[in-house]
Amino acid sequence: MSAPTSIRTPVSLRRSRVAVSASYAAQGFGYAVVVTSLPNLKTRHGIDDTVVSLIVLLVCIAAAGGSLLADRLALRWGSRVALVVGLLLEAVALPLIASPVGLPAFIAAFAIYGAGLGIVDAAGAMQGVLVQQRVGVSVMAGFFAWYTGAAILGALLMSAVAGTAANASIALVVGAIVALAIAIVGVRGFDPRLTKLPPAPDAAPHGKLPHRGIALFGTVVLAAFVVDSAVSTWSTVYLHDVLLTGAAIAPLGYAAYQAAILVTRVGADMLVRRFGRVILAVVTTVLAILGCLVVASVPSTWAAVAGFALAGFGVGALVPLAFSAAGELHEARSDEVIARVNLFNYAGAVLGAVLVGLLADSTGLAHAFLLPMALLIPVLFLARRFGPRPARALAPTPTP
Repeated sequence: MSAPTSIRTPVSLRRSRVAVSASYAAQGFGYAVVVTSLPNLKTRHGIDDTVVSLIVLLVCIAAAGGSLLADRLALRWGSRVALVVGLLLEAVALPLIASPVGLPAFIAAFAIYGAGLGIVDAAGAMQGVLVQQRVGVSVMAGFFAWYTGAAILGALLMSAVAGTAANASIALVVGAIVALAIAIVGVRGFDPRLTKLPPAPDAAPHGKLPHRGIALFGTVVLAAFVVDSAVSTWSTVYLHDVLLTGAAIAPLGYAAYQAAILVTRVGADMLVRRFGRVILAVVTTVLAILGCLVVASVPSTWAAVAGFALAGFGVGALVPLAFSAAGELHEARSDEVIARVNLFNYAGAVLGAVLVGLLADSTGLAHAFLLPMALLIPVLFLARRFGPRPARALAPTPTP
């Protein structure tokens, strides 16, 4: 392959890395204020839990469509354009959700938000892969750490404004402002390259997408998000309703889970550089399996809190590791690969929330956590596929 015709300067690389980190932070912050505002919005619009569940399902479906749209946008104009479009959609949707509009417009706003959510999820991962390719070492977990840290800030903001008259609206508008600001910065800051490169013979014959690899890493992402959705949806319910933990203690299971995710993502890139992706994937998956097993088998408040934290170590590592490895399957078409792997995210989110709830009715909520545990076990046998592929330079193409 011929040498690149131009090389981006270290300054522009640092700018891209900062901008992509900011996009992950905007995504995490916005999502956190949306999910934590649902109780307030439910009261404002006079809707019940069934309608809320349907809205969440609508967001997941719209996000899946957004992920596919990100693929189309990235193929034509690059993932920079896709990421800017997704952030702008979120910036439009969040104030609409916060506004005292009628129920049809309220639901439509969530559909717009879901589309933006999916575009940003996919395009942000595409951008992260591009930056990691140029840096030459693992940096993907760091981007996800920004997401988690900002999500915690978003939840804290919602808590801080909970006693005000405009409570949810304030946090949602702040989320919109953040998304708009990062979209504007990203026009110049995001990586403008298109992923056009002669295909590697061992990666995808005749330029075809590596469907087997997409399914493999998609399965890992699905398992991780089943755990994430199960813990996010049911950990507080389990502690409060089943273990009869006090209202002040019950949220600590979810807090411990998020703290473990953040700790893992802050340190994961360093661990990958020292031990490799395979070892980190195996160790964190084992920890997550043990965590789910503890929750399912030890009916104790603090054992459950510890179990949820162990589950967080697994989710915190597996998601960035899967996207990082998927981006190497076929560098010439990494945007398309990432968009398809990202679809498993939403399937996992729905399965974790819905199936665990259905199982809880027949087996009890504790034993329902054996489902995410069971889905993590195959990851141990897939972990060897996290090994690095031979490095190949990605040639820049003219900026559209």
